[in-house]
Amino acid sequence: MARWDAGAPERLRRAALDLFGEHGYDAVTVTQIAERAGLTRRTFHRYFPDKREILFAGSERLPLAVAEAVLAADPELAPLRSALSALREVGTEVSAIVTDSERRRAIIESSAELLERERSKSAEVTAALQGALERRGVGPAEAHLAARVASIVSEEAFGRWADGEGPFPGCFDAAEAALHAVLRSCS
Repeated sequence: MARWDAGAPERLRRAALDLFGEHGYDAVTVTQIAERAGLTRRTFHRYFPDKREILFAGSERLPLAVAEAVLAADPELAPLRSALSALREVGTEVSAIVTDSERRRAIIESSAELLERERSKSAEVTAALQGALERRGVGPAEAHLAARVASIVSEEAFGRWADGEGPFPGCFDAAEAALHAVLRSCS
């Protein structure tokens, strides 16, 4: 088995997705993933602290990226527009590097543990949005609401994208248009 391999993280990710799909997330061990990838358990742990992180690797960078995008947005933009713009920009970047989104989503939806991790990730992004909006001078209540609404739009857009409805920017635009339609129907 190879000790050092530049392609190891991707091999481990592919092996994990295959095994999770075949046997279910809970039934798969780190050792099985490493063996399927032709690597050792020790090599696995060089790249991932546990099997869950194969599905969430890199997500720890999302809150900072989203906050930076909000802070860099045109100062004239309204709070919700700033948050939506930031999530569209970061989501477009993420969608360009994420592969197997449909399989990943199905695996996450099959496990209570993974769904909780996904909710935690979403809450961290929402909190980062709110904090960045507040740093832009938006009051806490308005920043909180704008961040939550923008996060819902982003989650809807990622769902559409993962379901194969097209490139992420178009899915985001469709999700945002749906929000506006719902809001118009309330007035």
